[in-house]
Parts: sequence; C-alpha cells; structure tokens
Amino acid sequence: MPAQAYGKTITVTDTLNRKIELPAKPERILLGFYFEDFYAIGGANAFDKVVAISKSTWHDWRLSQWNTYIKVNPEIAKLVDVGEVDSGTFSIEKAIASKPDVAILAAWQYNALGDVVTKLEAAGIPVVVADYNAQTVEKHVISTLMIGKILGTEQRAKKLADEYAAAVEDVMHRVMHLGGDKPRVYVELGNKGADEYGNSYREGMWGGVIGLAGGNNIAIGQAGQWSPLNPEYVLTSDPEVIFIAGSYWESRDKAVLMGFGVEPETTQSRLSTFLGRPGWSNLSAVKSQQVHALYHGGARTLYDYAFLQYIGKALYPEAFADIDPEETHRRFYETYLPVSAEGVFMTRLKSSP
Repeated sequence: MPAQAYGKTITVTDTLNRKIELPAKPERILLGFYFEDFYAIGGANAFDKVVAISKSTWHDWRLSQWNTYIKVNPEIAKLVDVGEVDSGTFSIEKAIASKPDVAILAAWQYNALGDVVTKLEAAGIPVVVADYNAQTVEKHVISTLMIGKILGTEQRAKKLADEYAAAVEDVMHRVMHLGGDKPRVYVELGNKGADEYGNSYREGMWGGVIGLAGGNNIAIGQAGQWSPLNPEYVLTSDPEVIFIAGSYWESRDKAVLMGFGVEPETTQSRLSTFLGRPGWSNLSAVKSQQVHALYHGGARTLYDYAFLQYIGKALYPEAFADIDPEETHRRFYETYLPVSAEGVFMTRLKSSP
C-alpha cells in the first residue's frame, strides 16, 4: 500500500535530490548496503527494524566483519536475503514479500536495478538512495541525515555528520598550505597477492582519499578508473609511499589479509611479499620503509576519515604529529558501534624481509 495509507508520513530528500514520502515511523526496512553506517546512525537496536538485506554484499564481501556482527546480533543471519545486484541475483519477489515500509539502497544499486525500482515503488515500497561511495562530504552528510530521519535518530545522525565534516576539513586544512612537491603515491588492491598486480585507483575509492590527503597519485591519467597499472610504469614513476589495500579474502592464500580477527603478523607477512617483486627493492618507498596496508572495507564509510588521517600522516608526518588515526578508528567503534575494532585495519610494514 502507498505510504499515505499508513497515516502520518515524513518526506526525506535522498542523495539524488529526490523527495520521497514514507511512513513517519517505518518498522520494516530493506537495507541494501552500508550496514555499519546504518548501525552507527541507528544505534545498538537499529537492526530490529531491518527485515531484509542484500546478504552477499556483507557476508561475501566482508566476511570477517559479518562474523563479528552476527556474534553480537545473531538475528542478522536470519534476515530475508533479496540477492545481489551486481551478480544479477536480486529478487524483486523476495523484496516485495518481505513487506518493507521503505527500501534503503546504495546509489550503485539503484542505478543498476533500473526498472526494478519502479516495480518496487509500484508495489508501495518507497525507495531512498544513500551514497557513501561518492566519497564526498556532501553525500556523506546527506546520507547520514536522511537515515537518521528515517530511524528517528536525528540528533545522533547530526553528531556523526558534523564529526565527519570537521575531520575531513581538518585534514584538508593541514595539507593545504604545505610547500614543496606532493609525495608520489601508489595504491593497489592486494587481493591477488604479489604475483599479479591488482587494481589501482584514480579519482575514486582510495584514489580520492589520496587526493584529499595531498598525495600525487601516480594512477592519475592512466587508463581505467580502477584497473592494474603497468609494472614498468610503477617502477619508472618511483612512488615515495605505497599503500596496499587488504581485506578478509578467506579463499585467497596470497592476498593481504586485514580486518576483524586478523593477527598483525599475518598482515605483515603477506605485505612483505610485495617487496620481492622485480625492481621493487629500488623504489623510494621501499628504501624508506614507506609501505603500508589499509583495510579495504574502511573506504566509503562514516569512519573513512580515520584512513584519510592515516594516509595524510604517512605523507606528511610532521603535519599530523598530534593525530593518531588508529585511535580515531577505535574510538569511532567504541562510541557508535556494538562491536570492537579488534584486528588489523591500518599498518606500516615494519621491515624488509
């Protein structure tokens, strides 16, 4: 039934600048993505209102994160799984059958679903679009305030949005007036291990974060928004700082493992293998021991400013001498999330093998 049939309604503006009317107190929510952000905005009981999720975008993409959350809230594992957009398994039948009062989708899900969104809306399910993937303060703030209004946690949402905007502004202020050349930076997704070059990033994902932190990203101007760089190009570019993005890829025995429950020795061991690549021993970043690992699941989140701080400090240690990015990350979890950030999320390679 249309939202008006529920009685009192509210109107929210989503990240596509669409004004959507929905029940004032929705009790049944379909959540497509941004699970940790939803938890942070809604508080410890936020998932009591969730009836359906796109499970594989959490379980398959961030397995150690998923396992950590279902330990504190086993009911998450029982939620209706509506399938995954990218793989073509999204089921409109399951989505409608779960009877949500509202569906919260990521912008990339909304765009990929196309006419399916129209069918959801025709079935009386308002669809709103959040977008932390855009990695802009504006979209982060709009997404956070929108979800806060839906959940009735406006004050908590405003606090989160204000903290995010202030943290990003602080980093930009610190690097804005620094003189000299920007450090040359190379970033790579470490899901394939050292034997094969993984994706690098231009403006998006880690590329966008490097840009905000004042780095000279060597991927700028190269083909592909995210694709591997030519190994020879990396060598001739001679990066001064290297970041390898790791995650919990359970079936990949050479990938850089990071995230919940991962031991520091494991991450260090996997990361050190990259230094054995042909020519890497001559890179400036390797000689100065400026090789780092970042948790890939931390990008595109309400706490991604902790990784922005980490990258900024790696590039300009004196400008960030008073900042502890790992403490920023830990504090966010302690303040806003029902789990602790126990594992490896950002680290520097301690020494050459």
